[in-house]
Amino acid sequence: MGVEIERKFLVKSDSWKAANPNGLHCKQGYLVADGKRTVRARIMGDVGYLTVKGATSSISRMEFEYEVDQPDAAYMLMLCDDVVEKTRYFVEHDGNTWELDVFEGANEGLIMAELELESEDQTFELPDWAGEEVSGDKRYYNAYLSRNPFKSWK
Repeated sequence: MGVEIERKFLVKSDSWKAANPNGLHCKQGYLVADGKRTVRARIMGDVGYLTVKGATSSISRMEFEYEVDQPDAAYMLMLCDDVVEKTRYFVEHDGNTWELDVFEGANEGLIMAELELESEDQTFELPDWAGEEVSGDKRYYNAYLSRNPFKSWK
């Protein structure tokens, strides 16, 4: 069984860019997102994915991700009402690979950093560009952002 254990943080500065990371454009949409399960179609760079996730408990949830043909993923995205677009950067810090998402479109202005862990109690060094932790805040889930874009928040 696949399990995702992830911590999320807002990004408070641009100092992560000094690592000169390469970014991949990402477009993703949700075929199902009802709080109990999420089924996501995604194109990251030129690769398509279909991902199934369970409900989050603490910072963990079941996750199953499968590579699919990019044209199939594009057709699945057409079935989605709302999509999220972002550029994902991979930044190394203290032996860990952080994923930084710079959101576009209706979520422009939002930058989040995610770190996938081996266990919920795994320790790690927080980079100086990482700000407030938002791991448990559902507003920062991409499925939520697809329906309630960051620019519409008050």
